[in-house]
Amino acid sequence: MDLKISIIQTDIYWEDVEKNLDEFTKKIKDIREETDIIVLPEMFNTGFSMRSKKLAEKMDEKTLSWMKERARDSNAVIVGSLIIEDDIVKNRFYNRLVWMQPDAIFYTYDKRHLFRMANEHQSFTDGKTRLIVDYKGWKICPLICYDLRFPVWSRNKKLPIDNRAINSESTNTNAYDCLIYIACWPEARKQPWSKLLEARAIENQCYVVGVNRVGKDGNDITYSGNSVVINPKGEVILSAPENQNCSLTTSLNLNELNNFRAAFPVGEDGDDFEIIG
Repeated sequence: MDLKISIIQTDIYWEDVEKNLDEFTKKIKDIREETDIIVLPEMFNTGFSMRSKKLAEKMDEKTLSWMKERARDSNAVIVGSLIIEDDIVKNRFYNRLVWMQPDAIFYTYDKRHLFRMANEHQSFTDGKTRLIVDYKGWKICPLICYDLRFPVWSRNKKLPIDNRAINSESTNTNAYDCLIYIACWPEARKQPWSKLLEARAIENQCYVVGVNRVGKDGNDITYSGNSVVINPKGEVILSAPENQNCSLTTSLNLNELNNFRAAFPVGEDGDDFEIIG
């Protein structure tokens, strides 16, 4: 069973929601082949800004409406994160990933690991549960940027999840089949980005999709992209050209994944653990 994934690696207009939504509308329309999932970078509508109070939206405002329209028009899931203000607690903000389906059903994940070197932990509230979505026979776990450095949170085992997105009748015994990391990961640390993505694929026996931005942001930080899709053996099957705006599509094969897991079931010997707090 194949799943077609499209990645959009691009520059982002600093703190300019209108320009970014217009630009991503064009880029999504430029994807000519049919696809199941379109993955955008972290904070795709503003860039990685800590001005949460100024830039935050509610869940019923502009960017969510835009995601709903783009998912419907492209007949594909749209995945990306943005700054969201809590509906109940004033001045509580999240770096929130939204998984928006063509039927307007959506799920969310709040970034667990906040990047303290940019003071993200002072501007946002951390998430508590993972999101695993059951979509077209695949289980998919989308995470955000700095989460990549923490293998326990990414481990392919049952952790606290958003159960709304899981089909209880699924026969797949793994927690997920594909990890997606959306990011604003600086060029200065591009080597760890590439190596950690490969490691997550190998240790979890899953496909990994890593989508990063390019260009320079309002803090004068440069991003080189290095967006990739990696198979469960740690082999890069799709690589975006460094420092270039581009949209690329590839297919993931579930039968190949399951055959590999059956022939080499390392997950059965993994250490058990529980996350507390």
